[in-house]
Amino acid sequence: MNSKTFSRYDTADYLKSEEDIIAYLEAVMEEGDDDPTYIAHALGVVARARNMSQLARDAGMSREGLYKALSEDGNPSFATIVKVAHALGLRLSFKPAA
Repeated sequence: MNSKTFSRYDTADYLKSEEDIIAYLEAVMEEGDDDPTYIAHALGVVARARNMSQLARDAGMSREGLYKALSEDGNPSFATIVKVAHALGLRLSFKPAA
């Protein structure tokens, strides 16, 4: 029998540049239908692509708290989302729905 082993796919492994991160987050916003849980999870993916410990310090949170807030089961406040975005060097913006 020929068994193959596959590693688990993690989007964070492919977010190497600022352009990759922006493209990923824009795709999430397009496909996520403004689902706050989906958006928070996407920020968690970006956070894993960066240094999670440093990001937690920059956001004024514990590493564990940041993981929990941005997990699939997390429910971060809008203030947390803004802090994380700012710590990632991102700015939230709004545009008219098309």
